[in-house]
Amino acid sequence: MLIPSIDLMEGKIVQLVQGEKKALEFDDFEPWVERFSKYPLVQLIDLDAAIGGRNNFQLVRSLVRRLPCQVGGGIRTPEKAREMLEEGARRVVVGSSLIKDGEVNSAFAEQLAGEVGADKLVFAADSKGGRVAIRGWRQLTEISTVQMIHALETWCTAFLYTNIDTEGLLLGMPLDVVAQLRDATKKQLIVAGGIKTEEEVDQLHAMGVDAVVGMAIYLELMKV
Repeated sequence: MLIPSIDLMEGKIVQLVQGEKKALEFDDFEPWVERFSKYPLVQLIDLDAAIGGRNNFQLVRSLVRRLPCQVGGGIRTPEKAREMLEEGARRVVVGSSLIKDGEVNSAFAEQLAGEVGADKLVFAADSKGGRVAIRGWRQLTEISTVQMIHALETWCTAFLYTNIDTEGLLLGMPLDVVAQLRDATKKQLIVAGGIKTEEEVDQLHAMGVDAVVGMAIYLELMKV
């Protein structure tokens, strides 16, 4: 499955390179809503909320009512997760709050699952240089992606892995890393980071892995 990505920053759709440098920016949402409405699932991330500053809640609220979204960014409490689901999100993506004091916060994952249901939870285990990164990818931990997956598999329906080293660069997803992660969990595995061709999406599908595509899909659709 190909999952289009909508990343929000300062009230606009953006595409960043490695979570830092802004490469694309759009303030007209309608063309993208129309184009993405044909997909069974869209990934919607509030980057401002993920970093811990302002948020784009009103935009998120509007978009989840028009598109089938899994929503992430700044979801750090069961109350916030429930709020997003009540607004219309299909699932919520949780990342930074799953790490506490440099360790995997299994107790919080269990609490979330108990309050909103594991079937509504996607856990983000994004990696930079082989280590999990949190707080909008600004903070590196000593935890490996596989370690995080093993610790949390009981309490979610899917894992989202972003390879930050290739994110936004259109260099392709390292399939050897994906294979290791596929072996690490029986849950749905969704990956992102540099995916640039339909062939790659097909390769991932053959591995039983779904693909979030951002930069490539925006650049391609801009040609239409």
